[in-house]
Amino acid sequence: MNKIEEGIKPIVKKYKEEVGALIPALQEIQEKYKYIPKESIEILSKEFHIPVPRINGVITFYAQFRTEPVGKHIIRVCHGTACFVNNGDSIMDTVKEILNIEVGETTEDRYYTLEQVACLGCCSLAPVIMIDDRVYGKLDSTKVKNVLKKFKEVEND
Repeated sequence: MNKIEEGIKPIVKKYKEEVGALIPALQEIQEKYKYIPKESIEILSKEFHIPVPRINGVITFYAQFRTEPVGKHIIRVCHGTACFVNNGDSIMDTVKEILNIEVGETTEDRYYTLEQVACLGCCSLAPVIMIDDRVYGKLDSTKVKNVLKKFKEVEND
């Protein structure tokens, strides 16, 4: 049994007998690996008796699911109305420049993945970014540079 099979074995056991448990199983797999490995789809297909194309259809329908590995940390840049009118585009440009990646890409060291989101719900702090579950607001280009620098420094201490 390989690492993926071993890793999702408890998830399969937990949901196998539940009707409509595909989405919770996929969510738990993604929580564990930060994406849904192809091999896990094949295992779910076999164990849940659901064809692979149907599982892939569910995965591609919901924007929350990823099928490619992501970085250790996810940076989400808000593009809601409040962030947009408060120069949110320059925040995105700064993050892309610092990380040398585009939206949807992961840095070569797999440290960061960059996402654009419609709204983070922190309009009073606009413009904002979120790194993992932490929100950074009232940003400008200089503050974004400092946030990213300090984040990595604290992480490496």
